[in-house]
Amino acid sequence: MAESDKNEIYISPGPHYSSSRTTRKIMLSVVFSLLPVAAYGIFLFGFPALVTIFVSVVSCVGFESLFRLLTKQQVRAGDFSAVITGLLLAMTLPPSIPVWMTVLGALFAVVVAKEFFGGLGANVFNPALSGRAFLLVSFSSAMTTWTAPFSQTASGGSVDAVSQATLLSFLKPAESSGVLSTAEIAAKNGFDSVSDLYFTYFIGRRAGCIGESAVPVIIIMGIVLIALKVIDWRAPLSMLAATVAVTWIAGVDPVLTLLSGGLLFGSVFMVTDYATTPQTPAGRVIFGAGCGVIAALIRVFGGYPEGVMFSILIMNAVVPFLNKIIVRKYGWVPPVKNKSSEKGRQ
Repeated sequence: MAESDKNEIYISPGPHYSSSRTTRKIMLSVVFSLLPVAAYGIFLFGFPALVTIFVSVVSCVGFESLFRLLTKQQVRAGDFSAVITGLLLAMTLPPSIPVWMTVLGALFAVVVAKEFFGGLGANVFNPALSGRAFLLVSFSSAMTTWTAPFSQTASGGSVDAVSQATLLSFLKPAESSGVLSTAEIAAKNGFDSVSDLYFTYFIGRRAGCIGESAVPVIIIMGIVLIALKVIDWRAPLSMLAATVAVTWIAGVDPVLTLLSGGLLFGSVFMVTDYATTPQTPAGRVIFGAGCGVIAALIRVFGGYPEGVMFSILIMNAVVPFLNKIIVRKYGWVPPVKNKSSEKGRQ
């Protein structure tokens, strides 16, 4: 047998790019950044949050492995992508959501939104947000029933769960008086002052999804991921800036915009997904800004209190177009100017 026949030759379309940073290493970095957020959520909401996180992760890994076995594909549980989907899905769910709903959300996220499109890297829409959107449309009551942190309300009363208007509902303009002032919002929610409202929401003492309340941890993990170059800063920053700008024009307090809902979590962990975001720096800026504008418009004028999920899914559909009009040039570097030759010309 000839020497060339002994070698395995893989033929695939360009571009061809090699790096020491494997998919597994990148995924593990994201997993480790999500674990403190999950731990903070468990600290706030207790055992129900732990159950939701565990069921979501196990279901995502199990459904992905089962689907790939049934379709005679290589099982890729070792790349940790399904673990990330499970963690992200759990972070966007209410702590006390029924277990069987979490399982259904994981099934939709992994099989329908990811594997049906070709698996890791081929999906058009963010899998975790797709699973959440499926659950929100199918089981809106359960998805909008919130557990209070430490089983207590702001006034100290003990409760098991609350089903009431969140802070996001107070950010919409009223028919007669427009948007409430921050002081009025604080008074309506039982806080003594605006600073008390800010501090309470910053440390996560509020009802909401498991991951969105961990504001300090999200900020720290975002900085770490950007410093390690695991995620690009452009999409998160442009999304935050666009959301704050549009809501501020509408009369909403910028601080409340940042602290309410899942804006910070979505900016750090959702708009930075490799498969569903543009390839170029300029494309990421446009993508993030589009997410921010849509999220702000839904928050202020839409029927849903939160717009982060829908804004990202809508902009996911625009990503192929952005990649087409803003092309990334692989292997090309700007030519270096020769200073000595320029002086000679002068």
